Amino acid sequence: MKFVMTQAVCNEGMRMLEGKSEIFVADNGDPRQYLEEMRDADALIVRIADCDKTVIENSPNLKVIGRTGVGYDSVDVEAAVRAGIPVVVTPGANNRSVAEHAVGMMFAISKNFVEGQNEMKVGNWKIRDAKKAFELLGKKVGFIGMGAIGKEAQKICRGIGMITAGYDPFLSREKIEELGCEYYSDYKEMLKDCDMISVHVPLLDSTRNMIGKEELASMKQTAVIINCSRGGIINEAALTDALNQGVIAGAGTDVFEEEPPSPDSPLLNAKNLLYSPHSAAQTRESVIRMAEMCIEGCLAVIDGKEWPYVADKRVYEHPRWKGR
Repeated sequence: MKFVMTQAVCNEGMRMLEGKSEIFVADNGDPRQYLEEMRDADALIVRIADCDKTVIENSPNLKVIGRTGVGYDSVDVEAAVRAGIPVVVTPGANNRSVAEHAVGMMFAISKNFVEGQNEMKVGNWKIRDAKKAFELLGKKVGFIGMGAIGKEAQKICRGIGMITAGYDPFLSREKIEELGCEYYSDYKEMLKDCDMISVHVPLLDSTRNMIGKEELASMKQTAVIINCSRGGIINEAALTDALNQGVIAGAGTDVFEEEPPSPDSPLLNAKNLLYSPHSAAQTRESVIRMAEMCIEGCLAVIDGKEWPYVADKRVYEHPRWKGR
């Protein structure tokens, strides 16, 4: 058995393969550059990388693709399904870490931590009088997407005394209100009402650029928007303009349309923006959970088991799985 990894997983995950598999760690996010290694690979573990149909079609022995995370937009899932190759994901493994990151950004922005530190470094003690800091108590925070991460984040926010609101096209009014959130059937209406917005939806054709110039302009001038989901959901050019022109008060993002973004990206130089390098899920605890769950799932699939945590369960209808 052979595992190919775009990057090595943590030690706890690697130990699960000791004595069971040959391992090739590419330290390269483009498997097309080592197709020779892929020809006899049973499993491909994708971390910061892309896996397109070229890789899948040129890996004749491939039985499973593992993704250490819940998002799988970097993998051509349709091509994998056509080939009968399950794409293992790790739902739930990083829920708390991403939720804490989103709320942490709310705290950092509301207290003007970054500008305060940067100005102190150049001797500007008077930044303390900028009057940009504000309390979160009693502020209304709206969650676009009330899946596992959104639910966890709103629970934290309610715990610190914030008023929570939720939009999710897959959840009823009853389900959202059961969580203690005010229900919105239209996220655009929620944008108008909230002091803070936190985005927790996957990147799909239907969610790409769902927040653009018009939506940002509808928000309160004192509002803040956070995105710890996927780049491309908030239009970067529109967000840059909104920040620089004072349309909204601030934003936090852990994700970008292009990753890594260019150092001279206009967004990175926008006013009142807090950003991080797509690291919300990279806590010690989350990294271990994701690696162990991913390796466990890949081994199960190679052993012929229909592992439940896959990107598309239609894969088990493929002839490769008949009679197993």
